[in-house]
Amino acid sequence: MRRSRITAVTIALGTLLALVAGTDVGRVGAQQCPKGKLRLYTSWPMQGAMLPEGTGMKNGVELAVSEVNGVVAGYCLEIVGLDDASPQTGKWDGAVEAENANKAVADPLAIVYIGTYNSGAAKVSIPITNRAHMAQVTPANTYPGLTKKRGAAPGEPEIYRPGGFVNYFRPIPADDIQGAVGAKWAKRLGAKKVYILNDQELYGKGIADVFEATAKKIGLPVVANEGMDWKQPDQKPLLTKIRASGADLVYLGGVIETGAQVVIRQMKEVGLTAPRTRFMGPDGLLEEELLKGATCDAALATDMRVTFAGLPFEKMRGIGARTYETYKSKYGKEPTSYALYAAEGGRVIVAAIRRAAPEIERAKDVTGKREAVRRAIASTKNFEGINGKWSFDENGDVDYDTMSGFKAVKADTPVGCKFQFETILE
Repeated sequence: MRRSRITAVTIALGTLLALVAGTDVGRVGAQQCPKGKLRLYTSWPMQGAMLPEGTGMKNGVELAVSEVNGVVAGYCLEIVGLDDASPQTGKWDGAVEAENANKAVADPLAIVYIGTYNSGAAKVSIPITNRAHMAQVTPANTYPGLTKKRGAAPGEPEIYRPGGFVNYFRPIPADDIQGAVGAKWAKRLGAKKVYILNDQELYGKGIADVFEATAKKIGLPVVANEGMDWKQPDQKPLLTKIRASGADLVYLGGVIETGAQVVIRQMKEVGLTAPRTRFMGPDGLLEEELLKGATCDAALATDMRVTFAGLPFEKMRGIGARTYETYKSKYGKEPTSYALYAAEGGRVIVAAIRRAAPEIERAKDVTGKREAVRRAIASTKNFEGINGKWSFDENGDVDYDTMSGFKAVKADTPVGCKFQFETILE
């Protein structure tokens, strides 16, 4: 089913995937790569609870490269896959992410850095790739401050642009939109009083803050926006306090690695269940692995809802629908939440390299080559993507804001439940 050959070499920071999709790597010769090779580095967690999503995103990039048989305008493309998680925690690690980014910019064949999954990790690597004039494209980061002032901390996003230019791009809407539609959805579902938790990480705290601000703006009372110690295996004292507050909805800003499974499971144990109390979270929780760890009983008992940037696979049309079917055919499984966004980012990069090829060839050094591709990515307009036609704005953000809402439901699956599309959110 998989037509490409992959040569994997284990290295300290992850797995090196030297891929020339659609060809036999061992037989690639000068006649197939008349202008040489260009490398695309990827960096996100590839272990623990994140392994399925990490693999899905890797597959997405591979799919995009395979569509051009691994060759663009005479350049052969290689994918170098790195893991930015710590073996000790299974979670992204800033030191590892910095080492990954430095490894990429030190490689004279590296042309684009694809990553990260976690917004906090992007905060580490963007300045490194920016100084090297290397474009960085993420399939998953949604923290607003990485690209824009709205929803940002002081100094953002300029602190990520030491060179004074934009090199970071994301083909997915940011959390300043997602957090807002989540609060509006909560009110539409009948919530009267919300207790917000956040994992005190960049993504989780950021989206929780946007949810809180919007809730207050639309007249939805907020009991608290509390940072939790996600490393604590017993969250029952906190959840008991929430139960006593009378909140009828718990919103958690976080990801699967930062305690969401424990919170959902223990909500059921302390009696924080529907219809008295519901649970809602952002796209960082839209993973089958979360349902495994939280248990279906708890997810269903809390009437769990999750927001997601973009359309659900079954609602996609045109290129989105074709990409969905191609992925299933190629890999024999459903795409993970961000797999198709990884494919989208890969296609943007391939198209940019094609447009920039004359400048790449004329460039006198690696900085000139990277700058040519960075400018080409920045100029992406009217791109036919999985959610329809879009363009990058001056911040490197997409100019569409489609959001979806999902609900945990019973299902005839190995897990016993799944996330099912419920509504388009505005």
